[in-house]
This record gives sequence, C-alpha cells and structure tokens, in this order.
Amino acid sequence: MGREKDAGVDSDDSHIITNDGATVGDDVGGSGVAEGSGVVGGAGSVGADADAGRGKGPALQSLWTRSFIIIWVVNFLHSVCFLLLMIVMSKVATDRFDVSPAVAGLSASIFVIGAFVTRPSLGKHIHRIGQNRVLYIGSIVNVALTLAYFAVNSVELLLLIRFLHGAAHGTAALAVGTIVAGAVPRERYGEGIGYFTLGQTLSTAIGPAVGLLLIRHGGFDPIIITCSVAAFIALILLPFLGVGDLELTAEQAAETEGFKLSNYVEPKAVPISLALMVLFLCYSSVSSFLALYSEAIDLTTAAGLFFLVYAAVIFVTRPFVGRRFDEKGENSVVYTAILVFAVGLVLLAVTNHGSVLLLAAAVMGLGFGAIQACGRALVAKVTSLHRMGQATSTFYIFGDTGLGLGPLLCGLLIPLTGYRGMYGVMAGVAVVALVIYHLLHGRRAGSPAAERAGGS
Repeated sequence: MGREKDAGVDSDDSHIITNDGATVGDDVGGSGVAEGSGVVGGAGSVGADADAGRGKGPALQSLWTRSFIIIWVVNFLHSVCFLLLMIVMSKVATDRFDVSPAVAGLSASIFVIGAFVTRPSLGKHIHRIGQNRVLYIGSIVNVALTLAYFAVNSVELLLLIRFLHGAAHGTAALAVGTIVAGAVPRERYGEGIGYFTLGQTLSTAIGPAVGLLLIRHGGFDPIIITCSVAAFIALILLPFLGVGDLELTAEQAAETEGFKLSNYVEPKAVPISLALMVLFLCYSSVSSFLALYSEAIDLTTAAGLFFLVYAAVIFVTRPFVGRRFDEKGENSVVYTAILVFAVGLVLLAVTNHGSVLLLAAAVMGLGFGAIQACGRALVAKVTSLHRMGQATSTFYIFGDTGLGLGPLLCGLLIPLTGYRGMYGVMAGVAVVALVIYHLLHGRRAGSPAAERAGGS
C-alpha cells in the first residue's frame, strides 16, 4: 500500500498515524484497520460510529467525517453546475446564434467529449501529480471557464469553451472520485459510496429544475452567475478537506512507467465496468427519448414528474441499499437491482396511463439507483488505493461510452420497432447485462464475512 502524505497507515507497525501525531493501535474498537480502509488525518475518520455501540462486536470506522462531508458537497455543487448548463445549452445556442439542431446538440455533448478525453491520462498520473493538486487545478479552471461564458459572442467560441469546461469538469470529477475512495472506510464502501452518489442523484433533480426556471424567467446570465457562485463555493471548501495525497512506493510508481494499457485502465475494474456500460446504455434510452416518447403517447404531464419520482425513490432507498451491500455482499443487491431495472423498462414499454409511467419511474429509481451506487462501490472495492485513479477513470470511460452509444443505437432501433419496441429491447439488453455481470464477476464474489475471513 502507498503511504499518505501527512496522514496515512504506517504499514510497518500497523498503527494509524493522524495529523496531530496521535497513534492508535490495532485494537481500537476491538478490531484492526484493514489496508486501504480510507483513514484520513485531521478529519475525524479514526474511531467508532456513534451508532455502533459498545460491547456489540467490532466498532465501525466513522463515515460522516469532515473530509467526507466536504467532498460530498464539492461533488454535489460540481454536478449541479454540469446539469444546470447541460439542460439549457442547446436552447442557448439556438436562440443566440440560430444554429442547426445538430450544432445545438453538439454544444451540449461536446462538454462530455472534453471530460472523456482527459480522464485516461489523468488516471495514470493523478497520484504522481497529487490528487489534491489535480482537484485544485480542475476547480480553479472550472470557475474561470464558467465566467468565460459571459464573453461568448460566436458559436465557435461557445463550442471551444464547452469543450475546455468539460475537460476541467472531468479533471475535478476524477480527483473527487479518487479522494472519496480513500475517505470512506473500506468495510463501509457500499454505504459510503451510496451516500456519496446520492449527491449526484439530488443534482439530477435540482440542476435541470433550476436551469429551466432561470432560462424561462431570467435568461442565460443568471444561470452563469448561479453556476459561478456554486463553483466558487466548491473551490473555497477545498482547503478544509484535510485529506493527504497518497505517496506511491517505488514499486507502485514503477507500475505506471511506460506506455501500456494497464497504466490507463484498471484491469480489475474492467469486468464490472463492462456490465455497467451495458446498463448505462439502457438508461440512456430513458434520458434521451422519454420526452419524445411521452409526446407520442400523450403523457407529457406525467413525464414532467418522471425524474422527480425517480430521484425521490433513490433518495429514500439509497441508505438501505448501501448497508445491504456491506453486510450481505454485492450479489445480494446487484442481481435484484438489474432485474428490477429491466421490469421498469418493460413497464415503460407498455405504459398507457400517467400512473403507470410514474410507477415505471419508481421501479427504475429502485433498480438503476442501486446499480449506480453499487457499481461505483464495487469498482473501488476491487481496486488498491494506489490504483484508484485508473479505476475511477475506467468507471467513467465505460459509463460515458454506454451513455454515448445508447442514444445512437436506440435512434437506429426506433424506426424499426417504435418507442415501445425499443424499450422492450432495452429490457432484454438489461438482462444480458445481468448475464455479463454473473460471468465476469458475480459467480466469483463471496460474502463479506468470507472475504474478511480469507484476508485474516
């Protein structure tokens, strides 16, 4: 394991060393601290949860530390800015510069392209540069490029700023994803990453709603101001994060030398990410075509509440999903979640009433919400901390590929099957993803108790 600068685990004597110099032995709370458990100095990570109780078995490491709360807020603010701008960008490009629908769509999607191209290289070098430095760079450039929208006077400049803004957002997001994997105790990855991704879920409800409200009543400038303020708040929170950079050993640094695929992609994360890519492809059929589908079946009013219901179900169920992941293992959640998501797609395919459409939203929130949280936690769980940059990059590469290919493939399918048939096909594809998950990971996954026993 690599050593954290200023705060980390001393692997020579198995004691936790905090920033204030205090040393805690292996018998804290009746249990040792596993390698990669995410101990961070100066953030209150060391110690037992208040709800763990005394005399009831090994105490759990604290989850809601200062570091975790701050990285949660930073991630939430970045996500809100991303979605707030994404939802209005095609309209801004059309209204201001009278561009074609294709160029208007490009003004939105080129942001994702900018994020996509930066991640592989950053995933390789993030621990050499320092995850905190990468986060600072991404956050500072994010603020500057958000303000740069005020200077846009041509569609060419808009596309350039959108691409660079996407690169900055991708840089910050990769650092955030790497840092949170070290801020969450390893035995609580399901619960911790579940709460972490809940911030992104909330942003999917808040960002688009605020964006549509502001563009309708105030125009583009209030949106830029709102995003600039949110991005600046995220930036000024960073000095209080209190997480040290992971310092690689000579052996770990040597792993990333040269030009080879494993320097950019984490092999252990690929099987899980491949299954997730297929599931993200299925979900993109909902995010990309629900508006058109609801018009075709005359359910636009219910469709307006679809993502609100979807987000509400995720918000309510996410804590329970995370705890089950930690206590019973990933298979106890993932198999059921994929099947529930497939049922949601079937309901969407056969809906003929607003209530059925909203039921589909609830079912998909239960299924896909669990898939998102557990997939992110699984990628972190199977990866060593010093490879977390590559693992986070791998997760985003495969996820973005699914989200990018989905609308294209579904668009080719719709003329052949119609919207209902397309959603039926996507339900079948989700089942294929379940098979992929089982073959590549699920059949070899053990229970948490067995994994702990095997590692002792």
